[in-house]
Amino acid sequence: MTTAFDPIDLAGARLSNRIAMAPMTRSRAHGEDRAPTALVAEYYAQRATAGLIITEGTQPAAVGQGYPNTPGLHSAEQVAGWREVTDAVHARGGTIFVQLMHTGRIGHPDLLDGDLHPVGPSAVAAAGQVFTFEGPKDFVTPRELTTEEVRATVAEFAAAARNAVEAGFDGVEIHGANGYLVHQFLASGSNHRTDEWGGPVENRIRFAVEVVKAVAAEIGPERTGLRISPANTYNDIAETETEETYTALVDAIDPLGIAYLHVTEAAPGVRELTLALRKRFSGTFVLNPATDGPTSAASLALVEDGTADMVAYGRLFIANPDLPARLRNDGPYNTPDHTSFYGGDHRGYTDYPAL
Repeated sequence: MTTAFDPIDLAGARLSNRIAMAPMTRSRAHGEDRAPTALVAEYYAQRATAGLIITEGTQPAAVGQGYPNTPGLHSAEQVAGWREVTDAVHARGGTIFVQLMHTGRIGHPDLLDGDLHPVGPSAVAAAGQVFTFEGPKDFVTPRELTTEEVRATVAEFAAAARNAVEAGFDGVEIHGANGYLVHQFLASGSNHRTDEWGGPVENRIRFAVEVVKAVAAEIGPERTGLRISPANTYNDIAETETEETYTALVDAIDPLGIAYLHVTEAAPGVRELTLALRKRFSGTFVLNPATDGPTSAASLALVEDGTADMVAYGRLFIANPDLPARLRNDGPYNTPDHTSFYGGDHRGYTDYPAL
């Protein structure tokens, strides 16, 4: 019987176990260059016993920033900062992918340089607020991307992927979940376009497919992963035709031979769709399961019963850097402190839970 502690081949790379560290926003890229610091390198190196580390969301372009102090991968300074992180992880035998996260309409002009303004597939504002340096502020109406800008944004993902390889990452995860830009194109509530990227399912999946293709062409499919979260309403996402959308998306990307598909379950009720996507995808299937509270050792059984090839853990990795060892022994666990959504970092900004 295969267990979560057995090695796994990830598109040619041998991982020491089947426990992934899920991406979690840290907001520790202090400074004008939005580059990772020595603290970031220490943080990820401490967690190098994960079979796969997936970093916090990292913007592929300046306009893709949606939270304070999140890092980018679109400048030489950022590449140099991430190189210190990947070197530290590799020195401890770890494997690390960077998550490319363009937040789209989830953001605020106060977080962006100059006259930049949040963008989206359509000029549809999300309900809710975002945390800025001056406190929470309402989301603004994004500027709808033009046809040329949609294509330019796809190219920005590819360029950031190239920067990721230069920075020493083993690969890239494209964030297509949780209400950010790629997800905004997938969802009919935020995508009101009438061109080739909007309307029917085959058009709404087009942006996601084009980003995956562009990244895979730039750095190789074996270095490319995609994260999705079917039926997730986070960040005011409203989906229609959920099953049709995600089965069509998986069918479109599966022939590309990418390294993995990372599914984040929005609720226990989506397990049937999770299993359907598992059957349709021929690569490594990573699952961040819906659970009541932080994902526990009980979820390791999802590898044993074949539901997933790897299980991704988020919040427990914050307080338990050596989490794989603790999972093997079923504890003891330090409890993550999420009494305050904002706070935790000594600078006074966010150590967010898994997003």
